[in-house]
Amino acid sequence: MSGSSTLLPSKLKPDLSNWDPENEETWDSKLAWRTLWITTYTLTLSFAAWYLVSAIAPRLNDIGYTLTPGQLYWLVAVPGLAGGLLRLVFMFLPPIMGTRALVAMSSALLVLPMLGWTLAARDTSTPYWVLLALAFAAGIGGGTFSGFMASTSYFFPKRLAGTALGLQAGIGNFGIGLIQLLLPWVVGFGLLGTAALTPQSSAKGQLVWLHNGGLVLIPWALLGVVMAIVFLRRVPVTANFRQQMDIFRIKHTWLMTAIYLMSFGLYSGLAAQMGLIILNVYGHFPHAPNPLAFAFIGPLVGAAVRAACGPLCDKWGGAIFTLIGAVGMVAGTVFTSFFLAPTSVDQFWGFLSGMIAIFFFAGFANAGTFKQMPMIFPKRQAGGAIAWTSAIAAFGPFIVGIALTLVSPTSFFVGCAVFCVFCTWLTWHFYARPGAPFPG
Repeated sequence: MSGSSTLLPSKLKPDLSNWDPENEETWDSKLAWRTLWITTYTLTLSFAAWYLVSAIAPRLNDIGYTLTPGQLYWLVAVPGLAGGLLRLVFMFLPPIMGTRALVAMSSALLVLPMLGWTLAARDTSTPYWVLLALAFAAGIGGGTFSGFMASTSYFFPKRLAGTALGLQAGIGNFGIGLIQLLLPWVVGFGLLGTAALTPQSSAKGQLVWLHNGGLVLIPWALLGVVMAIVFLRRVPVTANFRQQMDIFRIKHTWLMTAIYLMSFGLYSGLAAQMGLIILNVYGHFPHAPNPLAFAFIGPLVGAAVRAACGPLCDKWGGAIFTLIGAVGMVAGTVFTSFFLAPTSVDQFWGFLSGMIAIFFFAGFANAGTFKQMPMIFPKRQAGGAIAWTSAIAAFGPFIVGIALTLVSPTSFFVGCAVFCVFCTWLTWHFYARPGAPFPG
């Protein structure tokens, strides 16, 4: 994947002042791919930090907290609110700070929620407002996405944009499933070198090291800081705050925002709330399914599909993948709505199948949209458009969490199906139909 830049004599200046990925002579493919892998590593940790609360929250009452279902929904929703708000900040940082400083700073900031939840899990007298503050801090992990993706778009030519952004976002999304899969395992024992930290006791009298959920991530975040400082460079894409506002005068900014809110907004929201949905919809049955045993499956499936579809989008265009994903999400949300007022625990398998289908097709649409935007917008505006759409979609966990406190799960999924139908039409009419101006 090193490209063909070595076939031509390089005219790239040592300070990268004439960097241009569209010209093989002034593009360093090795630097581009090195930047992609380091930022993707940090992005994976960012998503793990962002979803740390959703993995820990279902276990809090088990170790001595007395939180209501509403308080738990809010606790899991707040990182989504923070992630969306912080993405609105991070979206402006790539051309101002540069990649090296942005990634190093982001990696260092991830330590705050990791350390905070390590301490909160060890002290069940922690006030609820402190838990909410720590949940907001976890949103730092969600905020970094808009900065990282915009930055990565500066490093690659348009012909490789789908591959690069698909791999980064797809592998980064693995952080969601990673923390949800990792936490049930690491809470079962004292980590090497930290076994002196006393465990918590569950309601069944079992020892639980719930603080390990945050603690295990801290060394890897610090490694991200070091790698960013040592190996990353800044390329000459610069713009001040005012110059970046011109994307809001373009119609396609708003169209792609709606479509990405459907795909990643629903993906991220359901990934955050799936454990609590399982607990609240099926938890009252005898032999109820363990939420932590299933919550990670859908996010991992969606992340894998997104990463796999990136190169395919470069070959066939992003719009068709967005359309396939949107149609599939319509079908998935409608199907799942029939299993949200169960009369038997056996209906859980229908629910799980529908949820996995939603995540699967969200992967198609997520990959497609991120191929489309570099094709629709010029390079500087493409970075801003990617950052803006991802910022709005990051409100998904908050929107989904709050909606589930206001309406029944069935009503919520019906509403999602209607929104997916609308976004399917937008995709077809403006991008995927024959003769559309931006097939991507």
